[in-house]
Amino acid sequence: MEYICLLATFFVIAVLGFVSVIFFEAYRRRNNHEHVEVPAIFEDPNSLKVVPCPHVVDPAAKYISLIIPAFNEEHRLPGALDETMNYLQQRALKDPSFSYEIVIIDDGSSDGTKRVAFEFVKKYTVDKVRVILLGRNHGKGEAIRKGMLHSRGELLLMLDADGATKITDLEKLENQIQAVAKKEFHSKDLSVSDPSFRISDIPVAVFGSRAHLEEKALASRKWYRNFLMKGFHVVVLLAAGPGIRDTQCGFKMFTRAAARKLFSNVRLKRWCFDVELVFLCKWFRIPIFEISVNWSEIPGSKVNLLSIPNMLWELVLMSVGYRSGMWRISNST
Repeated sequence: MEYICLLATFFVIAVLGFVSVIFFEAYRRRNNHEHVEVPAIFEDPNSLKVVPCPHVVDPAAKYISLIIPAFNEEHRLPGALDETMNYLQQRALKDPSFSYEIVIIDDGSSDGTKRVAFEFVKKYTVDKVRVILLGRNHGKGEAIRKGMLHSRGELLLMLDADGATKITDLEKLENQIQAVAKKEFHSKDLSVSDPSFRISDIPVAVFGSRAHLEEKALASRKWYRNFLMKGFHVVVLLAAGPGIRDTQCGFKMFTRAAARKLFSNVRLKRWCFDVELVFLCKWFRIPIFEISVNWSEIPGSKVNLLSIPNMLWELVLMSVGYRSGMWRISNST
């Protein structure tokens, strides 16, 4: 009996210790959305001059911005950038009003990612391709947040550096946003030809989804990977609520109004920032849509089995942070 009481005491102490660690870490991250150590600057490698850095609160100066986080991507980045630039150039030839930029965020890479990125800046000019250097590795979430906050587009698309999703699928997400924006303007008895109509002013988020590929993936993956992923989906459901089947696809589009609210508040710096985006969309009542995209697995993924515990840890922190009120949501932007 004494032995059981001793075990019970140790168990209670362990649980209380774990809960204390969660609350302490959530409190420590309460201001994660405010800054990182390195200020955002753009350099023109042709003139070696610093280019003025825009902010998402400024009016849009381009139609679309493509935000690409990159960590040790010297081998996969060139092919993805070539395909993306070819698409954007062809579209600009067909439609002179179509303006764009690519913002590459080097998340503390130790390989030749920076060199590759600046080669594209030299080739296409700093007006079309820009690079933000974070100095050290902060995580994918922080890299995307930095890119979103310092881009110029009415529409802002985040996409992975591996080119796993077909770039042409951005039109699916774009069309969904266009439809929602037009419906919003019609509801106010305004016409889309009205000079005051700007798609950037309507907060909308559209998530690319691989959910339609799930059955095939389940059949090809190891049983323990399926078990872990199913468990992760259950935790996501508890943390952010229902509505989005695939939170982790790296292909998402936001209007400038939506990005302004969301990325001024995101605190998670690594893999689970996507789930936090869903939570924040619901809090701000920003419409979220999920659109199937063409996706193929590219060798060299940074996600592995060890990523799952880290994801779960971030989800717990997010739930505690927001539900306890330690993570306050700003609506001032």
